[in-house]
Amino acid sequence: MSLYDHQLSRLDGSTLDLHDYEDKALLIVNVASKCGLTPQYEGLEKLHERFADQGFTVLGVPCNQFGEQEPGSPDEIATFCSTTYGVTFPMSEKVEVNGDGRHPLYDDLTAVADADGRDGDIQWNFEKFLIAPGGQVTRFGPMVVPEDDGLVAAVKSALPRA
Repeated sequence: MSLYDHQLSRLDGSTLDLHDYEDKALLIVNVASKCGLTPQYEGLEKLHERFADQGFTVLGVPCNQFGEQEPGSPDEIATFCSTTYGVTFPMSEKVEVNGDGRHPLYDDLTAVADADGRDGDIQWNFEKFLIAPGGQVTRFGPMVVPEDDGLVAAVKSALPRA
């Protein structure tokens, strides 16, 4: 099974099929509205806007497993993200990223180690997984901000070639 075989539900309940992103660079981020790292939404949106016309998108995946920092309903999450941070990138419904109820997508993603060699469970909100066309995954910890030079360079190198 490939990463792209996984499906999520969007905040509006419609299906989000990862096959739609197979030929794009995709940054999957587990997000939360009431976290100290929540301001990263601003940088994620800027990154999305900067590279969207080059085959890149951010995918926000709300999760309430870290300090219950994403308690809202799908409508509340959508309203918060659009009104507070102007988010235009796609967002899924809440999923579990760790534990027995972990979404199968995160079974695959958490098998990938970050630059420090750490794999396994998600550490906290805003952990990032960059998927290049073809499925190569690069993992970034929660404290790596969207403006980080290493993350931006990785996004640039993952962009689909014309």
